[in-house]
Amino acid sequence: MKQAFDRDIERTELLSRLSNISSKKRKDLIDEYRRRSEAAFAPETLRNYRLIVRTFTEWCCNNGHNATPPIEPATVAAWVDDMGGKLAANTIETRLWGIAELHRSQFLPSPTRHRLVELALKGVKRRYGSAQRQAPPLGKREVLAVIAKLGDERRDIRDKALLWLATDTWCRASELVAFKVRDLQRQDDGSSLMFVARSKTDQNGEGSYAFLSAKGSQAVVQWIELAGRKADDPILTKSQRGGKVVPMDPATVSRIIKRCVGRPDVSAHSTRVGGVHDAFRLGCDLSSIMVAGRWTSPEMPARYGRRILASQSAAAKVSEAFDKNGGSSMPE
Repeated sequence: MKQAFDRDIERTELLSRLSNISSKKRKDLIDEYRRRSEAAFAPETLRNYRLIVRTFTEWCCNNGHNATPPIEPATVAAWVDDMGGKLAANTIETRLWGIAELHRSQFLPSPTRHRLVELALKGVKRRYGSAQRQAPPLGKREVLAVIAKLGDERRDIRDKALLWLATDTWCRASELVAFKVRDLQRQDDGSSLMFVARSKTDQNGEGSYAFLSAKGSQAVVQWIELAGRKADDPILTKSQRGGKVVPMDPATVSRIIKRCVGRPDVSAHSTRVGGVHDAFRLGCDLSSIMVAGRWTSPEMPARYGRRILASQSAAAKVSEAFDKNGGSSMPE
């Protein structure tokens, strides 16, 4: 009878074989892994990975631990304890991914899979909670009010295009700055489809589409024509004349939204959260919301809409029904 595949057993056997190869061959494998990683991972992922390794190394130096792989599970568990209450649980998990990847890159067993580390993470979640911090919502009503107050200066026209793209498409900052002029595909009713070439949930670049309203399309086209952008140029760039035409940094999107809205708490993700809130208020079903935001699972949009869904829950409807009936009995 053929034995079922077991990933853990396969990994253990591989590491056992690697432990018996020559140091030169091992070095060649590590070098090849590094080259392939550069091609396989997104630049942002690689930057995050290097930051995690650097942060961990600094923590080890400051606390008398050895940061050279293979790293002791007890050291990683102590690091998790230290991060508890300072960082969100999902951020700690991301940092553990970095340590695991550091060991994978050297074909070593990862200490993050050790029970000590698992218990440390579970203890942090139990003590401090595992709720993810959610960007405050920025709904379309507030965004349109901001757009209406912007003038006709060059920067204002660029900012209008950015705000329309953000509130209509529900795109992440990394997707917004990646839009090129050729990604704007006009439709007969004046609206447009924005081609999203790559995203957080589409690392292989299969592509998808986001909606841009007729007014949003007009604003974006106005900026493209004013800035003299060509088909392969990025849409969102610096507003100054004569500057180098390069894509805007994703962090700049948040800074512009903060400035335009006049709220320091919002970010580029706020229009994505706000869009979900607006959709739930209008009674849109979860599947259509997933399509609009290009989610592959209902978990995130449902999480974004928790507050709205609570106010639309059965408990809320029962309370409303009794309020309308004077609170004396179940309405007929």
